[in-house]
Amino acid sequence: MANTPSLENKTLSSAWDGLSPHLIASIYQIERTESGAYARTKNTDPDIVQTPFSEASMEISLNWQSAFEHSGPENRAPTLLAMLQSGALQPIIDAVAGFAGDGSSEGLLRGIATNAQQESNRFIRQFEGRTGITKLNSTQVFNGMPPVKFQVTALFRAWRDPYAEVEAPFEKLMSWSLPVKLSPDGSILARSVNSARGETGFIDALVPSIAPVLVALRYKKRTYAPLVIESVTDPISSPIDVEGRFIEKAVPMTLATLTAIDRDDWTNYRKVEI
Repeated sequence: MANTPSLENKTLSSAWDGLSPHLIASIYQIERTESGAYARTKNTDPDIVQTPFSEASMEISLNWQSAFEHSGPENRAPTLLAMLQSGALQPIIDAVAGFAGDGSSEGLLRGIATNAQQESNRFIRQFEGRTGITKLNSTQVFNGMPPVKFQVTALFRAWRDPYAEVEAPFEKLMSWSLPVKLSPDGSILARSVNSARGETGFIDALVPSIAPVLVALRYKKRTYAPLVIESVTDPISSPIDVEGRFIEKAVPMTLATLTAIDRDDWTNYRKVEI
């Protein structure tokens, strides 16, 4: 049976009685421990947002590039090589050679021009249908990868209490996605003066704001962590009750891993928790 919201277990969710618990995702805040691992913040923020996903996908982009792609002769003289390979240079040579032959009154010069035109035609025809692309300059090399993206749509709807089942879990997701605190003072000079006076610490003067928190996603008995919430869409046109409280929301979200992942990370993601 799906969990229902209560103050005891700090679960923020709609009532999903009868729905398989494997289809309900759990999102909760995590933090780095002294050992370097990540653990749930049970003391500072024990809330868990639970919601089924009407849509969910994971996208892994791998950046492969042809590092030698621009090392061929086409990049040194692109127009000339293109005209040679396509045969577009042939009419130009014919026109120039024909003009030189017709404009000369001497038969000897006319014959030289004709022979030169024939030789140039044979030479230029060798370039038609050829290319400078080789296996070397078309070889792809791995040039890194961005973090893994999770595109999901979280569904909330109210049966009993619109605030507890729709608005409270959405507000918690929004609070996790936003910076914890942004400094109102934009001048590092002013903060440095306060630090010199002993009013603030050096760290507060240099980096005064606090970034958004890290979260974990547990879905279909698989846990993905650490993640950051990159975007949250608030469908403000969703239906409301007579008091103006939302009774349903389908919330598109984008979550991303904190870093790029390797094979070991993927193996851990695919482990099914019993």
